[in-house]
Amino acid sequence: MTDCATCVVRNRAICASLSPAELAALGKMGRRQKVRAGQTLLWEGDGAPVVANVLEGVLKLVVSTADGREQIVGVVFPSDFIGRPFGKESPYSVTAMTDAEVCIFNRSNFDEFAGNHPDLQQKLLRRTLDELDRARHWMMLLGRKSASEKVASFLLEMSERLSGQGCHADTQAGFELPFGRQQIADILGLTIETTSRQLTKMRADGLLDLPSRREIVINDRAAVEMMAG
Repeated sequence: MTDCATCVVRNRAICASLSPAELAALGKMGRRQKVRAGQTLLWEGDGAPVVANVLEGVLKLVVSTADGREQIVGVVFPSDFIGRPFGKESPYSVTAMTDAEVCIFNRSNFDEFAGNHPDLQQKLLRRTLDELDRARHWMMLLGRKSASEKVASFLLEMSERLSGQGCHADTQAGFELPFGRQQIADILGLTIETTSRQLTKMRADGLLDLPSRREIVINDRAAVEMMAG
């Protein structure tokens, strides 16, 4: 692993609470790994031998039914933590939606390191509680919101998560999605036709501009927030 001081997400990642000496020790345990779009890093129900910090790219968390249907239950971005520390099995599959890079650790070694560093354990707890809140929000979005509310909620979250992917995030009106409309539809449990129709209507109403298939510019954030419910 290279020096953690050069990590582009070091101030937002789970290891940000560590001292320079502790970061150096953790860095020796980890390695950078490229993950191609479509490649699965962890499989649902299998042993969870690794955990990782996301450095670049976007990955999805997926659970499957017995007949093979899939549901995206979460999306992770740079500085997010994936895997199950102190656990035996992965509760979901982790698959790259775009080309990505992760800082990956052997789970047993990471568990031992975390056990000796209370600040890191506290950071893990905070991150877990944040993920629980996000999961509850996701349940509301998928189960109760209309198509327009889903798309508006999704765009607001993307504007926050994608507005700054280095150490200093800064929310902005314009951003570029790292995936296409079919993947947006899959995330929201909609058809691509419904997703495209909602985006077109929001543009027609002046709420946003669509300079290209993946670029989004929110013109009226208050109106989009109202639409999101």
